[in-house]
Amino acid sequence: MNRRPTRTRTASVLLLAALAALTGCSAGSGDAPATPPARITEATAAPAPTASAAPVKPLGRSLPVRVRVPAAGVDTGPTGTVLELGLAADGTVEVPSVEDAERIGWYDKGVTPGQTGPAVLIGHFDTARGPAVLKNVSKVRVGDEITVTRADGTTAVFRVGELEQVDKDAFPTAKVYGDTEGPELRLITCGGELVDGHRPDNIILYADLVATRGA
Repeated sequence: MNRRPTRTRTASVLLLAALAALTGCSAGSGDAPATPPARITEATAAPAPTASAAPVKPLGRSLPVRVRVPAAGVDTGPTGTVLELGLAADGTVEVPSVEDAERIGWYDKGVTPGQTGPAVLIGHFDTARGPAVLKNVSKVRVGDEITVTRADGTTAVFRVGELEQVDKDAFPTAKVYGDTEGPELRLITCGGELVDGHRPDNIILYADLVATRGA
């Protein structure tokens, strides 16, 4: 049975994620780094569609195994496994390795996609080797869908409701990891012009569960 995380659990998650900006994103200057997307502002987003009258029933816990973001050309494939990401030794959230730059990771200290709460997915925009899985994140608009297939055979369908680009030093930890009334998704990558081989910003897509399949 699903239930909203308790305040104690939320405080713990926020504490663990206090340095949760994707500090591990970096790109080299020699191997054709990806062109950074135009800075995300309200002007780059289409108007949000009318919200559904009835909320979608949350799903139980089941690990994500496939992520699709059609607007950005992302499909991790029917046999691709979504990475499980925890916390690094310095307390920051792990990011996929350079070798896994074409894969999406799920932050395993939080809920799974479709459960009540904010499920967090993380992927590289680029690395020292070049463009990565979220290289076309700038093509995503409010109203676009993100679908997550889960290990139990169900699929959670999310609709993007907000896009945000923030300096990593001002990462909105509570907004990303805090309690939500229903099932939500955050998809996070890096952005901004390269500074000393690193991208200074995070790009965050916020999405709400709008449908489930196979449940």
